[in-house]
Amino acid sequence: MPGNSFGQLFKITTFGESHGPALGVVVEGCPAGLPLGESDIQKELDRRRTGQSKVTTTRKEGDRIQILSGLFKGKTTGTPIGMVVFNQDADSSKYELIKDLYRPGHADFTYDQKFGFRDYRGGGRSSARETVGRVAAGAIAKKILAREKIKVFAYTRQIGDLVMQTFNAREIERNIVRCPDKKMAEKMVEAIMQARKEGDSLGGVIEVLAQGVPPGLGEPVFDRLDADLAKALMCLPAVKGVEVGAGFAAAAMKGSENNDVFVSKGGRITTKTNNSGGILGGISNGADIVVRMVVKPTSSILKEQDTVTRKGKKAKIKVEGRHDPCVAPRAVPMADNMVALVLVDHLLRQRASRL
Repeated sequence: MPGNSFGQLFKITTFGESHGPALGVVVEGCPAGLPLGESDIQKELDRRRTGQSKVTTTRKEGDRIQILSGLFKGKTTGTPIGMVVFNQDADSSKYELIKDLYRPGHADFTYDQKFGFRDYRGGGRSSARETVGRVAAGAIAKKILAREKIKVFAYTRQIGDLVMQTFNAREIERNIVRCPDKKMAEKMVEAIMQARKEGDSLGGVIEVLAQGVPPGLGEPVFDRLDADLAKALMCLPAVKGVEVGAGFAAAAMKGSENNDVFVSKGGRITTKTNNSGGILGGISNGADIVVRMVVKPTSSILKEQDTVTRKGKKAKIKVEGRHDPCVAPRAVPMADNMVALVLVDHLLRQRASRL
């Protein structure tokens, strides 16, 4: 099926479904000689796996990675890297009861319209479980970026109407919502648990920072760096909006406020502010890259809702099973690994763009 690959020089193709036997990814274009082991991949998968805390789904998946190809004596060989994770705790029984009902907010209806046949167990291919492969590939991308002293990380900026007020990077992985503001994180947890108690869900905003990105990455006009970053984040499940730098706030600014004035510091040209989010004309300018994505409230909720059957008959639906009351905390590693994939791809492309 088309649409399952991402990237050009550093290319990934994911496979698998939520309740199928396994999920995985094939990575092409990784340079030979990169030291790599399953532990490098596992630490990223552990960040996104299910059942981590009371604010995530109770589905228990260890997500143990197996590298099938592309490695020899602990180093990449330059050939395709195949990786797989086997599902262990899929329970399809709840979906048998609603297989002919269209769940509000889900891709049930649209998959039927496109293919005329779908895997209704857990959403099949449209499930966020598919991102296992993306995160596994992103772990490799992060190792390459680290060699260039480029660091990519993400965090929860907002859940519901609660927005972080302070920033402490060390707090991100210390709390279960991955917010860099400790006090606000506590309020976010309370809000998520209250929504779950009510049979409802919450949305949020994830922010991604990429530090140490050199100027010059990006391929105008159609493969602008910001355009590729937007696609990378928008193709994640539940994402409904992306902004770069000042983003939509720029609409309320004047040009004199929004423009990042150039200055020279220590013999290097930089800018006083970073409203551009580190990208000008689709090309990185050396400043921190700042992107944000909005994730909608989880569509699977316990509250009874109106819907229709596949034949268009009115019906009621109550989506039972195991679901995240807010996808934001587990979307954090999905976001930063997708950004890492884009940056590696453009880093390799940049090396071929000039003598």
